[in-house]
Amino acid sequence: MKISDEQLKKYDQDGFLFLPDHFSGAEVERMKIEIPALFNQDSPTRVVEKGSNLVRSVYGSHTVNEVFRCLTRAPRLVEPVRRLLGKDVYVYQFKINAKAAFRGDLWEWHQDYIFWRNEDRMPAPQVVSVVIYLDEVTEFNGPIFLIPGSHRHGVIEASARSLPDHEMNRVYQDSPRWINNLTADLKYSVAPDILRELVERNGMISMKGPAGSAFFFHGNLVHGSSNNISPYDRTAIIITYNSVENIPLPGDSARPDFLVSVDHRPIIALSDDALLKV
Repeated sequence: MKISDEQLKKYDQDGFLFLPDHFSGAEVERMKIEIPALFNQDSPTRVVEKGSNLVRSVYGSHTVNEVFRCLTRAPRLVEPVRRLLGKDVYVYQFKINAKAAFRGDLWEWHQDYIFWRNEDRMPAPQVVSVVIYLDEVTEFNGPIFLIPGSHRHGVIEASARSLPDHEMNRVYQDSPRWINNLTADLKYSVAPDILRELVERNGMISMKGPAGSAFFFHGNLVHGSSNNISPYDRTAIIITYNSVENIPLPGDSARPDFLVSVDHRPIIALSDDALLKV
């Protein structure tokens, strides 16, 4: 699949590109079949909500699951990302985000690239993340909110916030310090006064859509999501593709490879029906 010049221009202007029904119902169901086993594994790749053992995210599943390995190589993802970045790409990060009915927690307003710059020494925001909906996303079940055009402001500097000791002692007591890059109490979030100014200038959008939708977004786009207090689950896959010319610099405090891939080989796209052939 190729994106048009008009779509490329829209992405450059808005910082995102939404493509409804990007995956068929059969493909969505094939992916959903894999989710329970991954969520039930007691593994460092699994992150739970701060107030319970409810799964919040699972990372790196594409390295252990053939369905998700094929997904990361789907031409309808790889080709648009190559066009958006103008470079060959590799999978920098893969995660499955869950917002369980009634109990799924929020993601504070933030930019992604500031985490990858500060924590992983990524040189530039030459990344594109793709969100794939495995459930219908409505105004009720914790959709992603975003501010169009906010990526054009570059990195919005934020002071690092430590995870509160009482939270660390209770739910994340055995977790490494990088856990607060992944929890509801994010290490770098956008300050309310800056957020208000951005929204007043650019507005904000709720990213609703049917299961199978996908949207591509820039590493500096400001986004967040609310709690899910509805009776409907909201599960989504987020694949972050990085330019092969933008590999993080070596450092002494590297995060594990299920968060920051050390396999920098350019992605080779598979056939468009590979997902259903697994």
